[in-house]
Amino acid sequence: MSRAWQALRALRVRLVGPAKELVGTDQFGNKYYRVPKHESRAGQIIPERRFVEAVNREAYQYQIGDFPPEWEAWIRKKREDPPTTEEILRNENYREEMKQKVKDVSEKDKLLQAKEYEQGLIAEPSHTQVKGHASAPYYGKKEPSQDPTSTANTFQPGAWMPPGSDNSQNK
Repeated sequence: MSRAWQALRALRVRLVGPAKELVGTDQFGNKYYRVPKHESRAGQIIPERRFVEAVNREAYQYQIGDFPPEWEAWIRKKREDPPTTEEILRNENYREEMKQKVKDVSEKDKLLQAKEYEQGLIAEPSHTQVKGHASAPYYGKKEPSQDPTSTANTFQPGAWMPPGSDNSQNK
């Protein structure tokens, strides 16, 4: 009987492909699967495929941090073996320690900088106020007036000539 089951399993793999294998789950409840390398009906070799069935099935519900970096590295084939729970917890603790160390160093640097400003060891940064943009036509010049101007009372059709043009050339 086992020979018949082997034949049926081989036929199903040949026709449909191998079944997905559950590799693991993370602390958020996401399930990680792999489909091993196999040969298609046409004889084409299909490489191993890795994917995740996320808790939030809708794409708009995904946020940064929904997948641990270790599992993401496994999905993207940056690592051969799936991560262990111990490894994920160890790396998470390390990341938290680093965040705290960065915060402490940043606070110490701000205090030292303030102390140096008070003692006159370094000059305080000047606060530059930039008005406009270099691509604006009035950059570096007096800004245009915000008051509306109108020529409605003095406008004469055909009276305007472009600057630098001569009236004698047009006639």
